[in-house]
Amino acid sequence: MDQEAFKGEIKKKKVLLIDDHPVVRNGIKQIIDLEENYFVSGEASNADEAIAEINKNQPDIAIIDITLGSNASGIDLVKKIKERFPKIISLILSMHDEGIFAERAIRAGAKGYLMKEVAPVNIIAALDKISSGNLYLSKEMFEKIVDKMVHGVEEKTNTSVDVLSDRELEVFQHIGNGYSSKEISKKLNLSIYTVESHKRNIREKLKLHDASELLRYAIQWVFASKKVFF
Repeated sequence: MDQEAFKGEIKKKKVLLIDDHPVVRNGIKQIIDLEENYFVSGEASNADEAIAEINKNQPDIAIIDITLGSNASGIDLVKKIKERFPKIISLILSMHDEGIFAERAIRAGAKGYLMKEVAPVNIIAALDKISSGNLYLSKEMFEKIVDKMVHGVEEKTNTSVDVLSDRELEVFQHIGNGYSSKEISKKLNLSIYTVESHKRNIREKLKLHDASELLRYAIQWVFASKKVFF
């Protein structure tokens, strides 16, 4: 092998793709593998597979779908990676509205948040940005976060899902998508008691009177914001 070519190859940053949709992984992989600075070193469909791939290949960057269809959300996985593998840079790739999830992702330890609808065009720019030590967000989201830092955190209203924890928001979304407590328990690998406890906390924080009101509000919120949790 040509010495210079070999040197160039080993300078490439290793990227791990974590998404439970193979078609999405394949599309992103094709884009990344065309670039001279990055290559996809591994793929995973859930959090357990992701940790196994990290231990095996030690990637530089992890691109993580916020919805993994397992007992750990993308944000949960970002937290785990930051704690166990602090040198790995995480980028959230999501179909969900950045207005609700981007700040949560950054607080969890991600260095960027990229909407799937613009990923084919912006994925390399996002990788370049986070690789250089900077945050990658849309202009609108970046300005929103900076404005909050400068002027302080705005007062939460009694109908704002911002008051919910990451896990509570996850349960709230599942409720809005019509899942029962038993189904949510299975999806999130939680006990029924824990799910019911989250529901009580959600009702209290959103000042909702009963389970029926919670269900109506959750369905309306999911429909209005078009956030389907697969």
